[in-house]
Amino acid sequence: MNKPLVDIGVNLMHRSFNQDREQVVEKAIANEVTPLILTGTSLRNSMETARYAGRYPGKLYATAGVHPHDAKSCTPETIAKLKELAALPQVVAIGECGLDYNRDFSPRDVQRKWFAEQVRLAIELNMPLFLHEREAFADFIAILKEHSVQKAVVHCFTGTYSELKVYLQMGYYIGITGWICDERRGKHLRDLVRMIPLNRLMIETDAPFLTPRDLKEKPADGRNEPAFLPHILQAVARCVGRPADEVAKATTETATEFFEI
Repeated sequence: MNKPLVDIGVNLMHRSFNQDREQVVEKAIANEVTPLILTGTSLRNSMETARYAGRYPGKLYATAGVHPHDAKSCTPETIAKLKELAALPQVVAIGECGLDYNRDFSPRDVQRKWFAEQVRLAIELNMPLFLHEREAFADFIAILKEHSVQKAVVHCFTGTYSELKVYLQMGYYIGITGWICDERRGKHLRDLVRMIPLNRLMIETDAPFLTPRDLKEKPADGRNEPAFLPHILQAVARCVGRPADEVAKATTETATEFFEI
């Protein structure tokens, strides 16, 4: 491959990486997956993520945000602390934030309130948003429209044709994971990915989750990791009918530009 791949979504501070975090980063680099953008999902996790990313300048970056599951723990002080984190050079986006009506781990009104607060923060700081949406499309898009959000990536997109159309019309970017490698759940995604212009497409593992189902050598512990991103790239390239090198170059350039890394 002539160009390294950027993994825009890695949950590297997840406990499943506690034993071998450094090796996971090294293995990713050995597989030409670099840099990695580590996902912040709560205030504490965002702080840990930013601290860890700071040890690998130019190789690791981080997002800072509160996932809808954790919205119930948000206070105005949380937003102030996220703002402090966002000033660090390795922090490149606000998120993972959004709405999740599938699990409802936080009450929906609370999710909406703190999602909107993080959207306002991103706009104030002129930073991109790293977004999560599950079964909450109408409220999610309403908040984004209300705040005239310009720069956002919908991470781990698994939605419908009509939802994708709206995201693209709004000028948003789309993150595709190993979900596309699942012949059962990912079938519709294989068709939809063709609609995404290459300059709006990014790829991600969402490691340690969403391990591609069709890996030839499955990890013993079932854990996904950034070194598997080339496998996801190949699946995306097949679906869009373009050479893998072309898709690699495009997604890397798109991610580099979007996150300003």
